[in-house]
Amino acid sequence: MSNESTTSILHTAVDHRRSSAPGQEWWRSAVIYQIYPRSFADASGDGIGDLAGITERLPALRELGVDAVWLSPFFRSPQRDAGYDVSDYCDVDPIFGTLGDFDALRDRAHELGLRVIVDLVPNHCSSDHPWFQEALAAGPGSPERDRFMFREGRGEHGELPPNNWQSIFGGNAWTRVVEADGTPGQWYLHIFDSSQPDFNWKNPWVWEQFRQILRFWLDRGVDGFRVDVAHGLMKKEGLPDIAEAGAGESLAEGMMKPDEVPYWAQPEVHDVYRDWHRVLAEYEGDRVLCAEAWVEPLAKAALWVRPDEMHQAFNFSYLGTPWEAPRLRSVIDESIAAFQSVGAPSTWVLSNHDVVRHTSRYGLSTYGAAPASGIGPRTEDKPDEVLGLRRGRAASSLMLALPGSAYLYQGEELGLPEVIELDDHVREDPTFHRTNGEVYGRDGCRVPIPWETAAPAFGFSGSGESWLPQPATFARFARDVQRGNPASTLELYRAALSLRAQHELGSGAVEWLPGYGDDVVALRNRSVIVIANLGAEPVALPEGALLLASNPLEGGMVPTDTTVWIAAD
Repeated sequence: MSNESTTSILHTAVDHRRSSAPGQEWWRSAVIYQIYPRSFADASGDGIGDLAGITERLPALRELGVDAVWLSPFFRSPQRDAGYDVSDYCDVDPIFGTLGDFDALRDRAHELGLRVIVDLVPNHCSSDHPWFQEALAAGPGSPERDRFMFREGRGEHGELPPNNWQSIFGGNAWTRVVEADGTPGQWYLHIFDSSQPDFNWKNPWVWEQFRQILRFWLDRGVDGFRVDVAHGLMKKEGLPDIAEAGAGESLAEGMMKPDEVPYWAQPEVHDVYRDWHRVLAEYEGDRVLCAEAWVEPLAKAALWVRPDEMHQAFNFSYLGTPWEAPRLRSVIDESIAAFQSVGAPSTWVLSNHDVVRHTSRYGLSTYGAAPASGIGPRTEDKPDEVLGLRRGRAASSLMLALPGSAYLYQGEELGLPEVIELDDHVREDPTFHRTNGEVYGRDGCRVPIPWETAAPAFGFSGSGESWLPQPATFARFARDVQRGNPASTLELYRAALSLRAQHELGSGAVEWLPGYGDDVVALRNRSVIVIANLGAEPVALPEGALLLASNPLEGGMVPTDTTVWIAAD
């Protein structure tokens, strides 16, 4: 595997021993790049990405211009849910390498001036975890079982689940165990797959274990944690049934509404993050907690980032906003107001490992609304790839001009589309299998990314192996064919990130510009004017030096689905 040139990279080592003044912390304006380890770079040749592969490719991310990397789970795991089923929180799964490999990655990242954020999964662990195996062996009423959500079943013989909750991945959220004497026994809760039993966060033992896990990684020099399912740890007392779904709505769809679901966004969950905040405060260097909390409206999501809790929360309201100017202006205003009300920066995100890539979403007839079921060969509404990429480039250029912190998902800087034509037999997402193929799930955005157009597996793996098959079309998206091409998506991202840093847009403010129609998002942030034209007609280019254009201009006009940055007077 060839390494990226480092000759043009400025090395600015990260110093963890120094904390910034309040309000000046690095994470307030950072651009953070999500690495999905299985699919980023494979140094071993087994077809699965690993930590050594990531380390080799880090200079490319320094060259791109991001400030930090977030690593999706690389802990020990049976990999039934791609690492989100953890069997040891304080070790590296052998498919990704060793703790020594992590230390080498951390050191290289810090040498390049990149912070390192790891993914923590506190809602559930793997059913293979020794803690859960001990609970199974200990039996009903034991302290070991109280670490998890075990309950007696309903019905004359306990043959019915304790309530009507359904798994987010499809099917029942309860699984019955067979006790040591061979008889059917209690049921355990798993909001996700049956191999992912939920912890009982009302048990102090669980709190203490996770304090130790936090300190293990903080002592190892990580800069923070992205917290998976941060809104789901606490369940409502009594575990009541969920109300019947509304007309035309499945129970699973109804369960995604935080106000109506007894295991989302319970008030007690905030006590957990106040506790974690105190743990991070023991360490210097502005360590960060970021919440994956699917909570709306934004005013409620902001509760996760009050001054004594977490530092960031993903802005899923922004991610889910269609490519419509009035709705974008509204969500930008609402985001900034909600997070500023608690003294936190807004975050911005368009893609991640759980949703259809935004270059494909924006090519759908729904104009960017994220399909909950994914996209596959049998999906009727297939994206227009050309239109999706054009809008995706414009959307990214708008997002990177906004104040606050932005998250990028690996491969979006290449303009990668969702991989749709995956055969059923190669799919690995448990959502696909638990719904008997009715929900395609997330495999399409997790296909290993292309680095070199003529290399085996497009440079992902020297052996040519790839845990999910890469389409032949990835050849034209490979990093080496885009690098240095001013018209490429890679160079657009590099330019935007460089200008963002130069003009300090991450710590700026939005000032809406008058005189534009409803189909235009027009704003000023510090010394940069941003015009995003979502309408059908071209828009006049403002006076000033052109800094950035997501697509070619037409006769001095901003064409449809194009964003430009102009130097303000």
